[in-house]
Amino acid sequence: MVQLVTSVYLLGGLWGLFLLGPTAQTPSSMCTPLKTINDSLSHRRRYMKHYFPINYTIRVHAYEVFRLSNISRMRPQVEVLLLQQLWFQVYQGVLKKIIRVLSERHPSRSYTAELERRFQDAEGVFVQSHPVEVFQQELPEAIQETWDHLTEDPERVPESRWRYASPKALLDNLCYTMHCLFRECFPSTELQQDYCSFSQWRKGRKKPDQQEGDVVLDDCGEESDS
Repeated sequence: MVQLVTSVYLLGGLWGLFLLGPTAQTPSSMCTPLKTINDSLSHRRRYMKHYFPINYTIRVHAYEVFRLSNISRMRPQVEVLLLQQLWFQVYQGVLKKIIRVLSERHPSRSYTAELERRFQDAEGVFVQSHPVEVFQQELPEAIQETWDHLTEDPERVPESRWRYASPKALLDNLCYTMHCLFRECFPSTELQQDYCSFSQWRKGRKKPDQQEGDVVLDDCGEESDS
């Protein structure tokens, strides 16, 4: 309960940054932990696809299927810092749910646990990168609604709000949205690159033995099948 209250308090405070000034750039201190996460995500095909049964899915809340389209929909009305904080909250829950379905001896468990630890480290740097006084403002409606759904008692969530997604797809979304929301940490040689554009993530080299739709995403560092 204390952790929940603290998270809501921190989320609310980030709205204060929107009131205090224009859209802020990602602090440089964030780039090292985020790039560490990106390095881990480069192995997600092996640990989240090859080590799971074909078509394996886990049950997550509809709001945990957090895609580029979610960001595009909220970005015109919501300060990017709030979207970054929401991103941490969403994927903290997603990683916990993936770990929950893995047995102690599953080959993907240690990988996912390490990814979660790196994720928590990055969140800690994120919180420390902003002054305490900004964590005091009311949330905008779009963020509050999402947060309310994410913190619902699972026993009271209607069946229509549950979704089934593969662990690989969930980590794909984590990577794409990370590059979108923290784009300053992932510079590109391409001019005017928009990491928030879906078309950006259709780029890549497809191997002869890959199925249709399986694209090697160089920006996310995903390893190709061999």
